[in-house]
Amino acid sequence: MGLTKTEIFTDEQNSLASLFKVLAHPARIAILQYIINQKACICNDLVDELGLAQATISQHLKELKSIGIIQGTIEGKSVCYCIEDKKWKEIQGLFNQFFEQDVKVGQCC
Repeated sequence: MGLTKTEIFTDEQNSLASLFKVLAHPARIAILQYIINQKACICNDLVDELGLAQATISQHLKELKSIGIIQGTIEGKSVCYCIEDKKWKEIQGLFNQFFEQDVKVGQCC
């Protein structure tokens, strides 16, 4: 199987696909939901809450941080994560734009 030819797609399409890819893992969705409900959290809370290994949680947090949707601050030996409001709203806007496209209902094959 060949590599995807991202250069044939628009920057917008590649950007949206990258966001979907990062958010496509159920553990990452669970992490975001937990952080949203807690308003902030400590990484060890996630290990207890989700039942995944610390290394696995750290890898998922790294992916979420890579798109800027979460941010972390160091407090002693722990890192406290929260949702990055500006990026959250930006991603929300991109998803809304994508899903609000005018689809002609009833014109299906």
